Amino acid sequence: MVEPVALGALALDAAVGWPDGLYRRIGHPVGGFARIIAACETRWNRPERPARLRRLSGVATILVLVLASGGTAFAAERIIRVLAGPWAWLPLAFAASPALAQRSLYDHFQPVQAALARDDLPVARKAVGMIVGRDTAMLDSPGVARAGIESLAESFCDGVIAPLFWLLVLGLPGAWIYKAINTADSLIGHPEEPLRDYGWAAARIDDAANLIPARLSAVLICLAGWGRGWRILWRDHARHASPNAGWPEAAMAGTLGIRLAGPVRYDGVLSQKPWIGDGAEADAGAMARAGKVYLRACLLAWLGAGGVAWLA
Repeated sequence: MVEPVALGALALDAAVGWPDGLYRRIGHPVGGFARIIAACETRWNRPERPARLRRLSGVATILVLVLASGGTAFAAERIIRVLAGPWAWLPLAFAASPALAQRSLYDHFQPVQAALARDDLPVARKAVGMIVGRDTAMLDSPGVARAGIESLAESFCDGVIAPLFWLLVLGLPGAWIYKAINTADSLIGHPEEPLRDYGWAAARIDDAANLIPARLSAVLICLAGWGRGWRILWRDHARHASPNAGWPEAAMAGTLGIRLAGPVRYDGVLSQKPWIGDGAEADAGAMARAGKVYLRACLLAWLGAGGVAWLA
């Protein structure tokens, strides 16, 4: 059974996360995926290779990641179940908890909100620059707030609901295969050269892996907002370039009664993204409310995992 494992993993992640001391000493498992991806890219994504061959090489990279992450997790799960018997759920929860990021997301979000609340825009820009890929040096206060809230909403799917979903569906291998695919999408799943062809498989597979979790995330956010947000969710979720990220972002925008997205700069180039939601500009108060919605949505995820365990 994976259900007690999921609840245990959620509890461990919420309680301790991945401690900084442990990170400094051994890094994080996701760092291992990043090294595999970098090695494959250096070897296979050379500019002189034809586009079709680079696309096939991208597929091969995903296969390597799936075999490495899934194979290691499958072997670990089998060994733990044999050695620990009825208590296997506890070490499995320890093995699964680093795939979740409840605490980490909140810990990175809070400094942005705190800096905005005391009108320290330079510190807020620096803090939000740690969690988003857009240019942050010239962001005004609403731009910083939007960036932080968008990151929290989207990462609620990528960092909490999606790995939890795949843990419940496929056990320990499911959670770690998802993390490997999501890491590949973050690093190489970009439409710009030189990654357009090589990263195609990573982007498409990540889209498929997040299809259900993104929609679950949106539902949980609306429920955590006391039922607000449904209208904006259905109206605006397709305004995002991603087939999945627009769902939790639109749910959060509707729940808070603010606008998200809009024009942003990446590497000095202005991207005219459409607005998601309507109403007031985002600010420190909206960020504080978003943090509360996030915590309630995480609690709902706990209750959902507990309900699955009870039914099982």
